[in-house]
Amino acid sequence: MSVIMIGLALGFYFLLLTEGHQLHGIRDFAHLQEIVTNHQHHIKLIPDDFEASLAVYRQNLGLEFLTGYVIEYALSVDNIFVIVLIFSAFAVEEKYYHRVLFWGILGAIIMRFIFIFVGAALIAKFAWILYIFGAFLVFTGIKMFFSKEEEKIDPENHPVVKWASKIFSIHPKYEGKNFFVTINHKRYVTPLFLVLLIVEFTDLLFAVDSIPAIFAVTKDPYIVFFSNIFAIMGLRSMFFLLVNIIHKFHYLKTGLAVLLAFIGVKMLGHTYLEKIGFTTEHSLIVILSILVISIVASLVFPKKVAHQ
Repeated sequence: MSVIMIGLALGFYFLLLTEGHQLHGIRDFAHLQEIVTNHQHHIKLIPDDFEASLAVYRQNLGLEFLTGYVIEYALSVDNIFVIVLIFSAFAVEEKYYHRVLFWGILGAIIMRFIFIFVGAALIAKFAWILYIFGAFLVFTGIKMFFSKEEEKIDPENHPVVKWASKIFSIHPKYEGKNFFVTINHKRYVTPLFLVLLIVEFTDLLFAVDSIPAIFAVTKDPYIVFFSNIFAIMGLRSMFFLLVNIIHKFHYLKTGLAVLLAFIGVKMLGHTYLEKIGFTTEHSLIVILSILVISIVASLVFPKKVAHQ
């Protein structure tokens, strides 16, 4: 399934190479120039050749999508680390993983849709917000890099559980795959619904990192959205692919920290980087290099298990 989901993303990449101009319904050279300016695509158009300019635009659009997709897909691995901890802390049976992840991902798509288009509108109106995003990503990357403690989840004291207990009547035990149960004409939420809420809350926190990160690559809200959606759609299959081996990639979190810091620095220094010719291709190479190095390092230098 992971192969299929990645294949769909690559299929969309090739679709952009041939039909990418349809996203904004580009009709003529003037319209193309307007779109390129509004979304800050750093490409050189050919004034006397609309078709050639369109080809350059589509190629750049495809590259922005691919780079954004790799960033989002990589950052979603960190999401998987936390989801594994949530399922473990709440003792969720494996047969219910699919149900929680299905509804969790559906909610994530809706939330990210809102985040992305609000973010794009803010950036279009207040360009200086990019510097705030950049500083935040550098801070997050540094914090993640130096965070050595394993994350722990306390089911009883989790803020989402405390919040939900004030609003809902909570049933003390699981009732199969049900999110809700009715007892003596009173409706309760089950612990499985609490797990779903926590997964949604976790994705909300990750969106605060990942969505600003992709704006370092493209300002086109459609490309930001589709990069996010294809990565999120692949999250469930990637979860089941990695759930039993994710502990082997212990350097991946360090790699993601470096990745976030790199993207933050890129956002802070985007004006200077554009002047020296640092393109989206260079960003993609750096991002892939960081991920490959962290994965290879994890396999070559496995984590030592403490013997009792």
